[in-house]
Parts: sequence; structure tokens; C-alpha cells
Amino acid sequence: MPDGLQQLLVLLGGIAFQICMAGFVLVRPPQRQSSALAWILLIVLLPGAGAACFLLFGNVRTGVRRRRRHREILARLRTDPSRQASETPPAELPDVARSIANLAYLVGETVPRGGNRLELLADCEGFVAALAADLDGASDHVHLLYYIFLDDESGRAVCAALLRAAARGVRCRLLVDTVGSKPFLQSRLRRELEHGGVRVVGALATRLRLGGARIDLRNHRKLAIVDGRVAYAGSHNVAAASFAPKPGFAPWIDATVRIEGPAARDVQELFVVDWYLDTGETLDDYLAIAPPASEPGIPVQVIGTGPDSRHEAIVRLIQAAFHLAREELILTTPYFVPDEGTLDAMRTAAERGVRTVLVVPRRNDSRLVGAASRSQYELLLASGVEIHEYTQGLLHAKTITVDRDLALVTTANLDRRSFELNYEASLMVYDSDFTGRLRFLQKSYLESSLRIDPADWRRRSWPRKIAQNAAGVFAPIL
Repeated sequence: MPDGLQQLLVLLGGIAFQICMAGFVLVRPPQRQSSALAWILLIVLLPGAGAACFLLFGNVRTGVRRRRRHREILARLRTDPSRQASETPPAELPDVARSIANLAYLVGETVPRGGNRLELLADCEGFVAALAADLDGASDHVHLLYYIFLDDESGRAVCAALLRAAARGVRCRLLVDTVGSKPFLQSRLRRELEHGGVRVVGALATRLRLGGARIDLRNHRKLAIVDGRVAYAGSHNVAAASFAPKPGFAPWIDATVRIEGPAARDVQELFVVDWYLDTGETLDDYLAIAPPASEPGIPVQVIGTGPDSRHEAIVRLIQAAFHLAREELILTTPYFVPDEGTLDAMRTAAERGVRTVLVVPRRNDSRLVGAASRSQYELLLASGVEIHEYTQGLLHAKTITVDRDLALVTTANLDRRSFELNYEASLMVYDSDFTGRLRFLQKSYLESSLRIDPADWRRRSWPRKIAQNAAGVFAPIL
């Protein structure tokens, strides 16, 4: 066969392959079509590597066994009489909050629980000290779930408390993400815990196999439950603020809520479900524990989201909160790569006259994500959104306050990974006093931030604009 004809056939074959791959991209479920252009562009620019990346990471697959286990445990929990008997009635909310609570129920199938006492923990040392104290007071069981667990001073303090609890006969279980906590899972500290009677399990093992889960699904939750009556949820990992894997960006700044009351039971349910998905071990009996309510208490709604839940569930809830704002909206997040709907909701809030404030780290531990974030600045600034960059470390707290009446503390970043791929946990708090405390914390972040001037931003150099906008093109698949 002539060389020219061979080259032509190879070229035509390559074009046909790219067209077929583009077709695969376009037949995905409609809710992910906003990322289709980025995937097609990647396949065209890097035919082999782009196609391989799409086949590995282009669709959300949780795996046959995990889907089956998820259906099994939800069916069992939803019909368990003891579970239903231990639930407190939904809290009464004002009309303005009831609509978003109804949406949150559709997302996570939990209702607002009244009668909770909440403590906002804003520094790493205080969080670790409070958690260790509660572990030392445990009498029946301790359940911990963390994305990152490090063998550092914070990790060793928590492990010491776990070992003391296990020595007293307390049943201790620790579930950590296989990727986020990989060094810990291979450490001597993990072996010490297991030798002392603590059950340690890695979540979402990364194994490529037919019918298996997508390998980059991660359990990004940070939860602790003590005796079924006290719970923790927020953005703190079990890691010192100096964060040994990336010390150049330290300190890491987080926010976690300590809960005493009926909402602790809903946090427990998230752990019970996740433990079953990764071990097959049922812990349903722990959901029969009914935490006592406090009067007066704070209404809290616990919302778990992930690839097994309604698609893009958390992003719809966040957008609804933006639309609910009438006077002020403050957001803090370390990774800001939103979808078009979230971006439009923020711009619309500012254009409606709502003071809309976004606080992000000035130095991001991911240069690509940082560039993609900044590709959105010009649109936001043009709509009147205030953008502040935190300068005293990596602001890792993921918080939202709405009109000083509604607060959201979550593990979810404002990016596609949190919206679609990660298992996340969020607390919606319907209380002006708690929202005021969170807003005060957000204001402290603002005091350590530099506000982006719209005129100065428009004058940035062309190479920076090109680099940021190029990153923004691929933002839907970051």
C-alpha cells in the first residue's frame, strides 16, 4: 500500500476515533452537558490522553457493589421502626426558611431538628482539644470519619484519646479516605490503634476493575460521633494547622461545629451508611439512640450528599440560598471553580442589591485551580460582587451566611468535584445567633484579606489573562 494512502487512512481513522469519542461525551446524562465542550476540546488537543482521561474520569460510576449496598441500607433504614421511633419531630421554622428546608429534605432526606446546642470551633488546637475531651468522656462508642488523618501532633492527640477510650471498653471505629489518609493507613500509628482495639478502615479503595467505582471518588466528609449524643461536622481534618504535606501554605484555617442534641443522630446516620458501604457491617442499632433535646435549642438540618445522592444536589441547595438573600451574602471557600448556575446566582444576588462577598485564599495549594478561580473574577466584579483574598494562610473553611439568619457550614467546596464526585456533609443552621457568630468569624477572615480592586484587576497583564482564561476553559472538568 502506498505510504501516502497509509497516512491518509491513519488520518481518517484518527478523525473517526475523535468523532466517536465526541459522541460518547454528548450521550452522557444531560445534567453534565456543561462539561462536554471541555472534554471534547481535550480529546481534540490530546487524542490519546484525552480519550483515556474521559474513559477513566468522564462519568460518575460508584460501582456495582457500592450501588447495591447503598440501596440495601437505605431501604432498611427508611423502614426500621426503632429508627423512626428515635427521631425527633421536625423543627418549626419561619416561612422564609421553610422553602429551603423543604429543598434540603429532597437533597438529603433529613428534616431540621430543634433542640440542639452548637459550639463553633475556629482553630485547630481548640477543635482537637474539644474532640479529645469528648473521646475521654465516651462510655459506649466512638465513630470518626475523616478525609485526612495525619500522623502529627493533632493526629497523635486524637489517637491517644481513642486508645484510652478503647482501653475502657468503648467501641471505637475510625473510617478514613484511602487517598486523603494514605500515609496514615501505612503508618505505625495506625498499627498502634488496631493493636489497642480501634477498628480502622480505609474508605473507597482505589482499584481499577470491571464494574467498579470510578477511582477518583473520594469520601471528603469530616465527622465524629460520641455515644450517639455529641457530634462534630465541619472542615477540620485531623491534622495540625501547619499541615505537614503542604507546609508552604500553612496555617490551614477551618471551621467545625460541635453538636449536642437531636441533630447528632443524623450525623450518626451518615457514618452508619458510609461504614456499611465500605465494610458490609451493619451498625443500625446505633440509630435507635435518641439524643436529648435542649430548650431553647437551635434548629439544624444535616445534609449528606455524594455520587449516590441526587445529582448536583448540594449545588442546587447553595444556589437556593443565594436566591434567598435579601441584604447580605458572605461565602468562604478554598477552591472556587463553580458551574455556570452558581456563578449566575452570585451575580444575580449582587445585581439585586444584595451585598455579596466572596473570600478565597490569596495563595492556593493548586495553581491550576487558583488560575481557574481567577478566570471568574472579572464577571463577578462587573456585577458588584466583592472579592477578598485571604493572606494569612490557606483559608480552608467552607461557610455561607445569608442575611444574618441562615448559616451553612459544609465540607463541600464551590467546585465541580464537591458537587458531583465527593461524599460531603453539610449543616444548615436556622438561627440568627449562630449565624451572627459565624458571620463574626467570617469578618475576621475579611480583616486578614486584600480586596480585589475592579480597575486594577482589569489592568492585569495579558499573559496572566490568557493563562487564567485557559484554565477557566477546562474548569468544568477540574
